[in-house]
Amino acid sequence: MTVTIKDVAREANVSVATVSRALNGHVNVTVELRERIRAIADRLRYTPHGAARSLITRRTDTIGAILPDLYGEFFSELMRGMDIAARAHRMHLLVSSSHGSAVETAAALRALSGRVDGLLVMSPHADAAMLADALPRAVPTVLMNTRCPAEGAMSFAVDNRGGARAIVAHLASLGHARIAMISGPADNFDADERRQGYMDALAAHRPSQTPLVFEGDFSEASGYTAGVHLRGLSERPDAVFAANDMMALGCLFALHEGGLQVPRDIALAGFDDIPMARYVSPPLTTMRVNIAELGERAARALLSRLAGQDAEADGIATPELIVRGSCGSTAPRAPS
Repeated sequence: MTVTIKDVAREANVSVATVSRALNGHVNVTVELRERIRAIADRLRYTPHGAARSLITRRTDTIGAILPDLYGEFFSELMRGMDIAARAHRMHLLVSSSHGSAVETAAALRALSGRVDGLLVMSPHADAAMLADALPRAVPTVLMNTRCPAEGAMSFAVDNRGGARAIVAHLASLGHARIAMISGPADNFDADERRQGYMDALAAHRPSQTPLVFEGDFSEASGYTAGVHLRGLSERPDAVFAANDMMALGCLFALHEGGLQVPRDIALAGFDDIPMARYVSPPLTTMRVNIAELGERAARALLSRLAGQDAEADGIATPELIVRGSCGSTAPRAPS
């Protein structure tokens, strides 16, 4: 039989309101009485009804996260970081995917409204109009890697453009004369910034080269497709920069399948430094984004805001060049 708050009150010989105040940590209940009521609730195995409790406290003890996708090591690491912060504050994490769609982002925001105390939103395909219309004004929000800031929302992002510029400059410093790129999906902020970084680096270090861009969508499959195309070219590039590690790994498989050796026949680099990047052969040169730390940092800022404490208002994560065997170098050198 389900134990109710009335059963706890009867056992403690106090009112239901007193039990509620004690279990919710109100200061107008003595320490001795609070501990006695909690002991009785534990003995009876009483579990507060979440919906009823939220009506009283106006809190759900839950933060929501809306991400473009839930598949792959990047999002797994991001959620791990968010969960670390949430558990440290005894909060729950409710996650939803927008499937790379601004329309579905708006739908997810409406669905979570009233169910969470705060929101973490990664929406690289969203624009200012959508955010202004869909973000619940009364819910504290942190935006991650989102194109447009929103009024009242905190913002955390990766320096995607600077990171892409650095890794293409590194490939140029190794003497690779013709550098191609596998880009991310269209209308995606991260992908746009990484493509622009590639263009910046070519203009600075290979001004005579025409950009060579193969379209991808951040999946291994699109990297594999690009790799198949690359290996069939009569004039192959010397190096390939994939806009994320997942596409780089798909490309690596396609090149090996076609009998090409990396980096002897073609150098390869990625972006993100997902855990798998260091275990393939050859290990992947990439730009390291501490993905879990990004998620934890954004969640900590949101939780501080919810607690009425000072929070880090905005933040930029600077990627770090990680040089491994796939680019043909064991140590970074300054571009010539």
